[in-house]
Amino acid sequence: MTSLSNATIIAQTTQWIKSVVIGCNFCPFAAKAMAQKSIRYVVLPDTTLENSLETLVEELRFLDRSIDIETTLLIFPNQYADFEEYLDLVDLAEALSEEQGYEGVYQIASFHPEYCFDGADNDDPANYTNRSPYPMLHLLREDSVSKVLEHYIDPEGIPERNIAFAQEKGLKHMRSLLGACFY
Repeated sequence: MTSLSNATIIAQTTQWIKSVVIGCNFCPFAAKAMAQKSIRYVVLPDTTLENSLETLVEELRFLDRSIDIETTLLIFPNQYADFEEYLDLVDLAEALSEEQGYEGVYQIASFHPEYCFDGADNDDPANYTNRSPYPMLHLLREDSVSKVLEHYIDPEGIPERNIAFAQEKGLKHMRSLLGACFY
């Protein structure tokens, strides 16, 4: 359990976005949102599953009202360390988002320190395309993502290019990039 301040957790997460997500070009959306300072960080240091889901709905409603914010990261520094438990949260979050009428409005991307693609070896560097300093849910505006992808060559190939990049760089490099976010 981390006792770091919210400011430190946000700084580490911001460093991860800069050095891994943007630095490795994993997401064509991230650089613009970072430059425009339109990323909202919500740290939930001590939360329950119920509170996590309530906060998710609150953030979806917040995004409805706040057009200057492109995306929200819900960060759970002390919960959901177990990847399977985290995946249960993701499933519940997606179902709740749909139930609340947000299907097609927002999408939820999942990032976790122990992220492992189904069927992949835990030490596959490709897992680092979705590994983050802390468990988090990333709420993205569907229309913004669609607009960015309209101008992106072969958007369907993004996951494969990310995987190929991570595997080419290797486990040591990808582990080092993520590890450098902690100071």
